[in-house]
Amino acid sequence: MLKDFKPVLSILLRFIIVYVVLLLSYQFYLNRFAQLGLDFFSHCIAEQVKDLQNFIGYPTQLYDDIKGEQVYFKVKNIYTTRMVEGCNAISVMILFASFVFAFYKGKKTVIFVLSGLLLLYVMNVFRIAGLNIVMTDYIQYGKIAHDFIFPAVIYGTVVLLWLIWIKFFALKK
Repeated sequence: MLKDFKPVLSILLRFIIVYVVLLLSYQFYLNRFAQLGLDFFSHCIAEQVKDLQNFIGYPTQLYDDIKGEQVYFKVKNIYTTRMVEGCNAISVMILFASFVFAFYKGKKTVIFVLSGLLLLYVMNVFRIAGLNIVMTDYIQYGKIAHDFIFPAVIYGTVVLLWLIWIKFFALKK
């Protein structure tokens, strides 16, 4: 009886193991920055968002709030948003990688995960910049953009990548 469920249990176990290992590693990383303000990775993303916004004509400055573990974006001399650890999309990336590694198919798994993580990283930078632009020029749409539209973009990308992985890689012989 358990023989029938062995493939499913194997996939589930791989997912759980990879997810827990990545999540604990990330938490260990975050604990190193507990008293230093926003973590290094999140701060790098904030810097890249600032550079992108400056490039496209939205003059942006960053202000560190070490005690609050956040960075404020000042766009066109208006404090529009703040970057906290949860904005860096690492939890989404961990979920993505765990699912793909659950259906491990050798070297192409690693290549797909790295490519997917890069895509998610770039999309997240554009997502935060887009949110800053909405909060600067279209503040009346700020809440819906923050709570629904931009999360749908990042999570929708993850689901699309999962579907691509399953259809074109994981289920191919």
